Amino acid sequence: MILHTLIDYDTLRVIWWLLLGVLLIGFAVMDGFDLGTDMLLPFVARCDIERRVVINSIGPVWEGNQVWLILGGGAIFAAWPPLYAVSFSGFYLAMFAILFALILRPVGFKYRSKRDSRLWRASWDWALFIGGLVPALVMGVAVGNVLQGVPFHLNNDLRIFYDGTTLIELLNPFGLLCGLLSVAMLVMHGAGWLVLKTSGEVAERSRTAGSVAAMLTIALFALGGLWLGAGIDGYAITSPILEGGPSNPLAKTVALAPGAWLANYDAHPWMLAGPALGFVGALGSLALLRARVELGALLMSALSVFGIIATVGLSMFPFILPSSVDPRSSLTVWDASSSHLTLFIMLVATAIFLPIIAAYTTWVYRVLWGKVEPREIERDGSHAY
Repeated sequence: MILHTLIDYDTLRVIWWLLLGVLLIGFAVMDGFDLGTDMLLPFVARCDIERRVVINSIGPVWEGNQVWLILGGGAIFAAWPPLYAVSFSGFYLAMFAILFALILRPVGFKYRSKRDSRLWRASWDWALFIGGLVPALVMGVAVGNVLQGVPFHLNNDLRIFYDGTTLIELLNPFGLLCGLLSVAMLVMHGAGWLVLKTSGEVAERSRTAGSVAAMLTIALFALGGLWLGAGIDGYAITSPILEGGPSNPLAKTVALAPGAWLANYDAHPWMLAGPALGFVGALGSLALLRARVELGALLMSALSVFGIIATVGLSMFPFILPSSVDPRSSLTVWDASSSHLTLFIMLVATAIFLPIIAAYTTWVYRVLWGKVEPREIERDGSHAY
């Protein structure tokens, strides 16, 4: 018996849909507080030593946190090839903007303290701010456009054609709302990290910024949900679904209907846990920031990030990339995956290496536990950022 037949094809597809969600949420949680910290840098730190404290709070961990981004991109490439083809070509300019901003981060970390010049260091501080803001904003805008449908279609040979034009078309009102939600969410998360890792005025300013960001997260998340339910057509499969069949997106029919993105919550009430966790996490972060419960505030902001991103996946299931120009070409969990054997081999590799990555990450954070104090930065001299 061939081993991969031990797990049904349709089950493997759902497992990889879940794993993709885990990897994307892992990136948002782990690297999200880095991006939030970068966005807060010019505002919560007023002098050079305070800004060095903020930078050194993420300096030892930001690089490892981006492993989750690499894992997510690799999972899309190997498990969902059509999704990779459409998103990485159609959103090329958006992804280039993200990569450019992410490149600013290591350069900023390494070069900021090379010269003892106020202008030089201030310039790199704003470069780090851009390195946090642009990825957070653009990724949120991209999610908003995915929920509205992406302009692509497949021909009878399953060749993919992207029908979009420029980056400007992505900056529509709902897309921008989702972008602002992403920024507020990650600022809240970054503030929770800074409250945990710093002390004094930096921590107090971060607490205030995090409280404001938590309230904005709640308001924008609620507004986005109302808009999604009342003003944006969702997608629904209207033909029989062959869950274990070959990957052929054109073998189905799809209809657009107002409020269709909310249909899963009527059919499966347990899915309401996603948006509930988004709201509860943000409310909990707000309350615990004010109560000065440092670790709890960070964990609650992470819970909010989990809930908000999970809400997108649960609302769209089984769709992973709907098409706005030809709904039948929309990619779903059932018709856009790699082969049965490929998914199984990847699952075995993931079962081996993902726990190793998680264990190593846990060990790193345990070793680096504790606050970053100004006196430590001054004492370490050239060994600190």
